[in-house]
Amino acid sequence: MDTSYPREDYLPAPSHKREPSPTVLAAGASPTPRDHLVWSIFNTIYMNFCCLGFVALAFSVKARDRKVAGDVEAARRFSSKARCYNTLATAGSVVLPLLLAALLITGVLHLSKLAQESVSFFTYQFSGSDDEDK
Repeated sequence: MDTSYPREDYLPAPSHKREPSPTVLAAGASPTPRDHLVWSIFNTIYMNFCCLGFVALAFSVKARDRKVAGDVEAARRFSSKARCYNTLATAGSVVLPLLLAALLITGVLHLSKLAQESVSFFTYQFSGSDDEDK
C-alpha cells in the first residue's frame, strides 16, 4: 500500500462562484397530478345535488395528502375521482336549475293557453237565429 501520496493535504480551493444547478428533464415523467381542491371547495359551499361537492372535497384532500407523501399513483387515482365528482356536481348545479326553469316556463305557457281557451269557451255567444223556437 502506497502511503506516500498526501491525500488529505491537497484539497482544491473551493470556488466562490456559484454555478447553476443542472436541470434534468425526464422524457417519460408526467407532472404531478392536480388535486382540484379549490373547485371542490366551491362545489361544497354551493351545496349541490346529493352533496357531490363534499365527496369531491374528500377525494381532493386525499389526493393532496398522497401527493405530499410521494405516492404519485394513488394521488393520480384520487385526483381523477375528485375531478369526476366535481364535474358531476357542477353539471348538476347548472343543468338542474335550467331544467326546472324550462319546465316552469313551459308550464306557465300551457296554463296561459288553457286559461285563454276557457275564457273563449265561457264567452261564446250563440247566434241570433231562433230556429229552435219555431
